[in-house]
Amino acid sequence: MDALFDPFDEAFQADPYPTYARLREEAPVYLRIFQRPGAEIPVWILSRWEDCVNVLRDPRFSAHKQLDLLPEVDPGVPKAELHPLVRVYQGIMLFRDAPDHTRLRNLVNKAFTPRTVRRLRPRIESLVDGLLARGAHDGGLDLVADLAVPLPIIVIAELLGLPAEDYPRLKTWSDHAAMLLDGTLREEHLAVALPSFLELVEYLRGAVERRRVAPRDDLISALVSAQEAGDVLDDDEVLGTCALVLGAGHETTTNLIGNGMLALLRDSSALARLAREPERVPSAVEELLRYDSPVQVTSRIPLVDVEIGGQRIPAGVEVNTLLGSANRDGRHFPDPDALVLDRADNRHLSFGHGAHFCLGAPLARLEAQVAIGALVRRFPGMKLELDDPPRRPGFVLRGRTRLPVRLG
Repeated sequence: MDALFDPFDEAFQADPYPTYARLREEAPVYLRIFQRPGAEIPVWILSRWEDCVNVLRDPRFSAHKQLDLLPEVDPGVPKAELHPLVRVYQGIMLFRDAPDHTRLRNLVNKAFTPRTVRRLRPRIESLVDGLLARGAHDGGLDLVADLAVPLPIIVIAELLGLPAEDYPRLKTWSDHAAMLLDGTLREEHLAVALPSFLELVEYLRGAVERRRVAPRDDLISALVSAQEAGDVLDDDEVLGTCALVLGAGHETTTNLIGNGMLALLRDSSALARLAREPERVPSAVEELLRYDSPVQVTSRIPLVDVEIGGQRIPAGVEVNTLLGSANRDGRHFPDPDALVLDRADNRHLSFGHGAHFCLGAPLARLEAQVAIGALVRRFPGMKLELDDPPRRPGFVLRGRTRLPVRLG
């Protein structure tokens, strides 16, 4: 066990913020050696806002996910033979650098511009109204199961053009596939990740082939059309982009709504103020993103030797930027552990930074604003039913699996 930073520790995963504070003060650029069978893997850990921002916008750092850094999902099969997992995984723009990242991002960007997303507000408001009406019963509501989970998966699946009856299994597949991004999960969690990802890929492959025959007005058809028009887009990139949009398009939003509402329910004065002053909902969502980030860490690989904080980091050694820690850095955020709904200059890193800034940020913000705004307006007296609601396993993606409340 590492004395200063152990992301496998369940107590750390439950509340990483005291550890982050210690890292920022004692070892802001910290070398952590991870033990793998027959190998030691060095990883540099960055915890301060300025260092994280500098790395995320520095072209000397690559987002390309090296194959040997993937978690061991099937020890009996060499990673290079985990097809189509590896091919599709490496076709995801999240793990690509320019010019490939730029090319893929531009193909999808039109679906997520602020102007395009604003047109979705009536549909999102209608969905929230319907979900709250169906979920509320016997004076109670599960804010995760009844709202935070179904809302974003429905919205993103509709953008892709996937049928409503498939939403439950799309959510399950996507949750399991997301486990491949978290090297701190137990073997039993990863054991379900590979088959789920393969099932998701085959499902999406079928949807892509149907669009080749009968295009529709949806994002999958747009990708197929771009490919057939001569754009440099291979089959694995089409599938990888669909998988990324599906997963990233709802995971962050689900965790944002759940984490955000938990923070508000634990701070009755903040909840009451937001109910009285609904005009503060947009700034409150930014603060909730900062306060308990849905994504806690992202990694980069230096292409050359670099120096950070007086430490020499060799080329090719993974660097982890702790987004959740950067968001609590008192050098950048006054009173960082307080929930300040109208915080000024709230340049948090919850959607990343630089070229890989989250493409779906405008949609996540809108969904959270509509959902949280509706909850505090309709149920200002709601109360937590559990002091510590169950959380999802792992470290990279931070969220709750249940959040039951009494509506008052």
